[in-house]
Amino acid sequence: MTAIFPRLRLALLMAAAALLAACADGRNLGEERAELGDFRLSHNIVVASNAQLGPLSRRATAEEWEESIRNAVARRFERYEGTRLYHIAVSVDAYVLALPGVPLVASPRSVLIIGVHLWDDQLGRPLNEERKQITVLESVSGETLLSSGLTQSGEQQMQNLATNAALQIEMWLAENPQWFNTQAPAAGTLSATGEVTADEAEAATGEAAEEPGEEIRVLPASAEDTAPEPAEEDA
Repeated sequence: MTAIFPRLRLALLMAAAALLAACADGRNLGEERAELGDFRLSHNIVVASNAQLGPLSRRATAEEWEESIRNAVARRFERYEGTRLYHIAVSVDAYVLALPGVPLVASPRSVLIIGVHLWDDQLGRPLNEERKQITVLESVSGETLLSSGLTQSGEQQMQNLATNAALQIEMWLAENPQWFNTQAPAAGTLSATGEVTADEAEAATGEAAEEPGEEIRVLPASAEDTAPEPAEEDA
């Protein structure tokens, strides 16, 4: 009996998150955002090993989520050809991939909750001290109006959510233009690198959701936990 309550808390949390989430459609890339200035994507990291399965959901493996989101992030951000390297690190907190066969009156929708860090390679640290938590809904279309579980495969649902997640990450970055140099760079220049490794960025962002049965909670990462050791200068 007691095992029911943690799942009920997760169901209520995801329902509330879905009501608050922006319903953006990431299938169209649109114009590059000028607010991203000198942005160029370097490491593209996704960790889904601790993702929580929501109620009335199909199952997906961590590898499937990681590949889907990496592909969507690459599609949206590799078109930026700025002169300074940045790393996007994503952790999957929880998801629901709507099931087929659920009564239409329930109208289940697919939802994804992620946490994001943006790293500046030259500074060797994340630009946001606390993980940015983003709730993503599937795009509304003729196939998802009633329930995508009736008309789409789990792979299609994941791709829908992943492309919308990449769009919402881009929108979040555009809300923080102070992180980027929007001045035109000198021709042929590329910013010096602090050589942040993929393992360092992944370790800082791999603080995913709490253990199953706990409410999803975002804990701010301290500078000591996230910043790599400074490189020694050559003599």
